[in-house]
Amino acid sequence: MLSLPTQTYHHHHHHLHSPPKTSLHSPLFSFPPPSLSLLPTLSLPAPLRIQSLTVSSSTTHPTHFLLSGSQSNSNVLKIAIIGFGNYGQFLAKTLVSQGHTVLAHSRSDHHNETAKKLGVSFYADPHDLCEEHPEIILLCTSIISTKQVLKSLPLQRLKRNTLFVDVLSVKEYAKDFLVETLPDDFDILCTHPMFGPQSAKNSWKGRYFVYEKVRVGEEESRVSRCENFLDVFAREGCEMVEMSCAEHDFHAAGSQFMTHTVGRVLEMLELESTPINTKGYEALLDLVENTSGDSFDLYYGLFMYNKSALEMLERLDLCFEELKKQLFGSLHEVVREQLFESPERRGLLYAGNGATMGASDILSRSEGALRPQEYQARSSGCVDDSTKLKIAIVGLGNFGQFLAKPMVRQGHTVLAYSRTDYSDVAREMGVSFFSNADDLFEEHPEVILLCTSILSTEKVLNSLPLQRLKRSTLFVDVLSVKEFPRNLFLQNLLPDFDILCTHPMFGPESGKNGWNDLAFVFDKVRIGCHETRVSRCDGFLDIFAQEGCRMVEMSCAEHDRHAAGSQFITHTIGRILEKLGLESTAIDTKGYETLSKLVENTAGDSFDLYYGLFMYNVNAMEQLERLDLAFESLKKQLIGRLHGVLRKQLFENTEKFPVLRKQPVVPKLSQTN
Repeated sequence: MLSLPTQTYHHHHHHLHSPPKTSLHSPLFSFPPPSLSLLPTLSLPAPLRIQSLTVSSSTTHPTHFLLSGSQSNSNVLKIAIIGFGNYGQFLAKTLVSQGHTVLAHSRSDHHNETAKKLGVSFYADPHDLCEEHPEIILLCTSIISTKQVLKSLPLQRLKRNTLFVDVLSVKEYAKDFLVETLPDDFDILCTHPMFGPQSAKNSWKGRYFVYEKVRVGEEESRVSRCENFLDVFAREGCEMVEMSCAEHDFHAAGSQFMTHTVGRVLEMLELESTPINTKGYEALLDLVENTSGDSFDLYYGLFMYNKSALEMLERLDLCFEELKKQLFGSLHEVVREQLFESPERRGLLYAGNGATMGASDILSRSEGALRPQEYQARSSGCVDDSTKLKIAIVGLGNFGQFLAKPMVRQGHTVLAYSRTDYSDVAREMGVSFFSNADDLFEEHPEVILLCTSILSTEKVLNSLPLQRLKRSTLFVDVLSVKEFPRNLFLQNLLPDFDILCTHPMFGPESGKNGWNDLAFVFDKVRIGCHETRVSRCDGFLDIFAQEGCRMVEMSCAEHDRHAAGSQFITHTIGRILEKLGLESTAIDTKGYETLSKLVENTAGDSFDLYYGLFMYNVNAMEQLERLDLAFESLKKQLIGRLHGVLRKQLFENTEKFPVLRKQPVVPKLSQTN
């Protein structure tokens, strides 16, 4: 048989830290004493009869070395798939398309018709299959059933040098039981395609394929057969990563198990798409879609058969608890301050969690809300002099500067005031900076754009010399919560002032490449009927419409309801994962890359912003409680399954544990009691 010589693989070495030893004893789960083994794999493994190839660091193989075109007869393999479910069928399609002979066996006979359609020979009896002498046995069974299935196969009917390959998501467990169960004559290749029918439905290109040549004979035909099998995945564009099973499991606990855990928790929340989805929230929805198709058995297997998974679950639990303590600690400080403040101060309107809200000063919003697609910018080109606005930005921090740039570019006159001296930055941007608010307001700007933090907005608003403004001035906020500033404006601003509550659903990081198709939410809370005031409001909205924003007119209450389920949850997950200190690995899945990018996008925001999302959105507390309950429910599922396994072992092996047959500590109740 033709073989691709080993030297054609050009190694790119990625030096990885050796995985630390993980303790199975933890406060989160209490395991039985060491004398009671949950499963053979959790006890100390017996010395392996044959050592695997030493892989000190992961090695990525590029695909440019591959032979192009169809397979020659010398490279065609006869591969028997054991377990012809969704994943077995998923791999079979590619194997057949490359010209390999594919056989299959499964406990379910209904796969016979599917096999015929795919060009696969199906065998209901494993003896018949093994008597065909396939070169490769490809195990595509679940983690939980693989060991039982392997022991049920008539190995004596196979050729003694047959290559066994597994595709399980955990590798040390698979390696140990394959070495312990199979005779020394059989070759062993442990692999993990880091993708599945959902995540790779369009292509395998760029997807990681991890493998370890645990035991491969030295004969040229056996080496060539192993390389030809790996070539199946390399030809499809996979990133080939040679890595020890121990290294794989260490990295997978931080990437694959964590990704599935977050996906399952969010699935329990039953998150739905909203009209104001952020990019981060859409990424979470995609994550839920990708993980929801996998069975709980697969997830349980990732937990049960990866020694590092328990530690990751513990750390996730601790990080969530720490984040809640931060939130509730800040909440406690606010309440404490209010308790010791004057009664007049405590009577102010708040829209935060646990605060009461009156309705005396709340005015009805404008009628005729437009659907997002109905809003059009008034002009596609540059604005003319008649539509130019004089806009005063109060708070020229990162976000204020971010908004000022397109306003200046579109020809508007932009003024700014901030407690910090941004005069040099403002000058470079073409913005007139004022260090005194009185001086700014005497310029009579048409629009006051508040770009302050959620926590400081009320204090800043009360400090402004409103008497120096024209009575018809338009006030605009860009806070991430909307009912709070709406009520704040209605309470503190005279009825002559116009009010527009807005929320650009993006920031300097997510909108750095442009605002096209990013949501801009607004509520015309109070706009005068005069044509000039209506025109001024529309002119301000046009700034964002001309930049390509998706304009969404929505009440403040509706915004906060959607935002609690999208923005607050997104920031919460991002902050929990940030506390975990997740790092990129050599085998990152697409789902894990999504979580890493989420952390990157949310890490730049201050805790004050996150706390504001919690404190000033009446729906946030409920979402936090639901997230907490979902996580607890998932842990109970894992513990319940673990308890079931242990209980089954105890009652099946009572003869091994005589102490269990003693009288129970709690006596049975008598008939009279």
